[in-house]
Amino acid sequence: MSHLSSIIDLHCHSTASDGTLTPSELVALAHKRGVKHLALTDHDTVSGIPDAIKCGLEVGVNIIPGVEFSTLWNGLNIHLLGLNFDSQSEVIKAATARQEASRFSRAITIADRLSKKGFEGLYEAAIEKSGGHAPGRPHIALAMVEKGYVNSVSTAFKKYLGSGKVGDVKSLWPSIDEVVNWITDAGGSAVIAHPRKYNMTVTKLRRLIEDFSEAGGEGLEVITSGQKQGEIGLLTDLCLRHGLKGSLGSDFHSPSQTWVNLGAIPKLPQSVVPIWENWDLALLGDDMKNEEGS
Repeated sequence: MSHLSSIIDLHCHSTASDGTLTPSELVALAHKRGVKHLALTDHDTVSGIPDAIKCGLEVGVNIIPGVEFSTLWNGLNIHLLGLNFDSQSEVIKAATARQEASRFSRAITIADRLSKKGFEGLYEAAIEKSGGHAPGRPHIALAMVEKGYVNSVSTAFKKYLGSGKVGDVKSLWPSIDEVVNWITDAGGSAVIAHPRKYNMTVTKLRRLIEDFSEAGGEGLEVITSGQKQGEIGLLTDLCLRHGLKGSLGSDFHSPSQTWVNLGAIPKLPQSVVPIWENWDLALLGDDMKNEEGS
């Protein structure tokens, strides 16, 4: 897939979750990359948004409030993006507090399981890696590398933290219906994140999209980093078939992941209605109108 420069990136992460740049550093990089409209979508938290907005005002990057919520659908962990909502709404505050508690509980369970394998002190080390935020598996993997238990993050996931391994702990995430309601009640748009990364058949993906749409979901992430040949066409077709709007985002986490960078994604196909169609374009800027299409 060729990588083009997009002025819009609606999916990225900071140190408020599992990214390596602070919100301000992230916004500064977005500005350098030519991104004019950026949604900070940290996992289950909006704590980085105030700093991102402050930096965005200084450098001229419009920050769109975002979050990436973990949900459960038919036993699978599905991620939903919430975009362009009121980050100070009571429903979002309650939702992120609940998700954060689940993440802390999950991290404790993972660390306890790994301690029985002889890997001690991982929870405290992961908390340090996360800067005091709820640690995820990437933070635990980094802690394992730092303590010399494994030689790389990829090895930690392959042997201990990946799907089906001892550290693969399923949290009691909320249902898709509940998360869609959180997002819409806060005035936002709900989007299925990276739909082709769940290792499900197209038939099963269609069922997921049907349930999501019935719950009030609005969009599908048509463009993201690391897509295979033909996936954009498939997701475009699914948007059209199910009446969903299209979103796009790099899913950026770290400059060390050189294959993923802010804005380094194609534009939306012209046949797809953009998720931002009914957003306040006077506020967001007229350039949003011309971002779809290649």
